[in-house]
Amino acid sequence: MKHLARLIWVFAALFALPAMAREQMSLNDNWLFMKGDVPAAQGIDFQATGWQTVTLPHTFNADDANQGGDKSRGELEGVYYRGPGWYRRQLDITPVAGQRYVLQFDGAALITDVWVNGRNVGHHEGGYAAFRFDITEALKAGNNLIAVRVDNSRVPQVAPLTGDFNVFGGLYRNVSLITTGGVHIDLMDHGGPGVYVTTKSISAAKADIGARILLKNDSEQLAKTTVRTRILDENGRAVASGSQGVSLAAGQALPIEQALIVNRPHLWNGRKDAYLYSVMVEAGNDRISVPLGIRTVAIDADKGFLLNGQPYRIYGANMQQPGRKDKGTAVSDADIDEDMQILDDMGVTALRLAHMQHPQRVYDDADRMGMLLTTEVPLVDEISAGQAFQDNAVQQMRELIAQNYNHPSVALWGLGNEIRHTDPDPNLVLAALQSTAKTMDPTRPTVYAHCCLADDDPVAGHSDVISYNRYFGWYGDTFADMGKWADALHAKYPKRIFGVSEYGAGASILQQEDAPKAVVPQAFWHPEQYQALYHEGNWRELKARPYLWSDFIWVAFDFPSFRRNEGDRPAINDKGLVTEDRQTKKDAYYWYQANWSDKGMVHITSPRDIRKRIRHVKVKVYSNQAEVRLSLNGQPIGAQPAGDHVAIWEIDLKDGDNVVEAFAGKDLHDRVVWNYEGPKP
Repeated sequence: MKHLARLIWVFAALFALPAMAREQMSLNDNWLFMKGDVPAAQGIDFQATGWQTVTLPHTFNADDANQGGDKSRGELEGVYYRGPGWYRRQLDITPVAGQRYVLQFDGAALITDVWVNGRNVGHHEGGYAAFRFDITEALKAGNNLIAVRVDNSRVPQVAPLTGDFNVFGGLYRNVSLITTGGVHIDLMDHGGPGVYVTTKSISAAKADIGARILLKNDSEQLAKTTVRTRILDENGRAVASGSQGVSLAAGQALPIEQALIVNRPHLWNGRKDAYLYSVMVEAGNDRISVPLGIRTVAIDADKGFLLNGQPYRIYGANMQQPGRKDKGTAVSDADIDEDMQILDDMGVTALRLAHMQHPQRVYDDADRMGMLLTTEVPLVDEISAGQAFQDNAVQQMRELIAQNYNHPSVALWGLGNEIRHTDPDPNLVLAALQSTAKTMDPTRPTVYAHCCLADDDPVAGHSDVISYNRYFGWYGDTFADMGKWADALHAKYPKRIFGVSEYGAGASILQQEDAPKAVVPQAFWHPEQYQALYHEGNWRELKARPYLWSDFIWVAFDFPSFRRNEGDRPAINDKGLVTEDRQTKKDAYYWYQANWSDKGMVHITSPRDIRKRIRHVKVKVYSNQAEVRLSLNGQPIGAQPAGDHVAIWEIDLKDGDNVVEAFAGKDLHDRVVWNYEGPKP
């Protein structure tokens, strides 16, 4: 009888409702676009004459992102378009009774309103998380008009209010249509997958895994279905499974908890071994897969960051939203993969994703590459008074966690960055964000990036751990002050867990000065050599202090910022280790590669300083090999130990071109050509 009852249950699950597997169709092509406000464009009878045909991802700030202020005219900041833009597209579809149709926007900045066939189907405030609108009731057979208004204007209730970056407006990430049956895994859980997988405990023998699945019955009748969960290894072999029969009333949402055991678990262990399982969840005919990395994270005041119970140094770079010149943030997966590979080659163990949620591809790549992440909501610089702003910040935190909970790379949730003022009081907002994060995910610590108020200001007291943005040797002070500051704070608060969330210096590859003089950050001279010296000095201070749980360079790549008018051109933050076009790695990049990467490397610094001003020069080489050999114009100069990853020679150049070559290991080689024309009369 028991087996018969089970068969009856399965039969009911299969035949009570029309079978419909989940489908997701790209809607990136065939959009019409107009910059400006065209309220009538929501209507089905509107004629979009003269509109531009675009393919998503698309931003209407691609052309003006690098426009900066002119200091000669007293313009300290650049101006780029902040306002509405409209998109329209036809969708040819014949809706099937019992199925649900949901529009998914992977990201649109900053406020989005959507109409289908002239009917408003949704409003979203926030520029960096995915969001969805159920459009089932608005569809008809045949051609359907989708109209979207996106506005990147500053509004008082939506974070971020400001920041040292541009807010790229438009449908700058993918748009798709999801189709499911009436009973499905919930699509309306803050843009997330509707599945939360948690590692409850780990031993060498087994890992206890919990799966929380959110079900939804959008049909008009009672539904019976079976929820099946399988954990698959990297070869697709099931290593754990569970199933549960459920009954849902019409319109009911129901969370389901399942417990699974993985025997002899293979741990996700960062760069050493980023082993990934996947979790496949099926509810009736709906199916979804989410990643699983079996691991634990913790942070200790003395030992720093712990991965799977072992000390694991967290060092790497901040990364602004992936972008490209002339594309803005409307980038492809290939662009993102390129960024992540550049950083992987440098040897980072972690990234701080500043200052907002990033595209899902970033998190996927980090899972695969073994990079740990801190990822944060866009609470930057200042807040607005009132409940509406707090509610929006909390909403963005819920979206961040719901959409990224299952990524093993995500180690900490970030509450915000550099709140500079205490009026209006930011503590209520920070407390609400902390409470939201701990309620949704008690397994991960939270962090806040602090600056510009006292180190022990109450603003810095909400998160589980704290990080500081410190620029010793750039905005005043000296490189050695980084260590002095850290030691003093650690002595004063020995139980406080803190790290460094930003440190950096600007550099232009067009500006060369070897050896460099002191730099004025706000001036138009940012020689590449000073950035390299800055990072040599600061990293030596940081690496000697293992109690710091994090060390994050500002920043991985140069990026547009309307606030900037310095260095070799306006509207660019040039603190990147790599240029905005990703074509040139600055000397400082190779300094960190020499320190962090396991792959052999050798790099002669100042390769772009090709016109030497003096005959007697120093040759500085970065390498992670024990010894480096040098030659000048084909003649061996000799070998030097690469102590602290640096080898230095002094040489005399001949008139004209000089070929300088460095060799290390069996086959590592670098080459530069420097020219000396003799003293000028």
